[in-house]
Amino acid sequence: MATVYILQSKATARFYIGSTNGLRRRLKEHLRGHSLATRGRGPWELVYQETFELLADARRREIEIKQWKSAKMIAGLIAAKIG
Repeated sequence: MATVYILQSKATARFYIGSTNGLRRRLKEHLRGHSLATRGRGPWELVYQETFELLADARRREIEIKQWKSAKMIAGLIAAKIG
C-alpha cells in the first residue's frame, strides 16, 4: 500500500506533503531529521493520510495537493477528513 501524508510542524504550523510506500519508516526519518525538507522545522505531527494501491497514484495525489499552494485548502482537506 502507498500513502499520501501531510505533516504539520508543531513549531511553525506549516505543512509538509509527501508520499511513500512505507509510512512508518518515512515518519521515523522525518522525526530523526533525515529529510532535508523537514530537518530543523519540527517536531512534526501526522495530520492526514490517504492510502492507494499503487505508489504512482499516491504520487499523483501528492502533486495535486502541492499544486494548491494554499494552507487554507490543505487545512480544509484535513478538517474534512477529521469531521
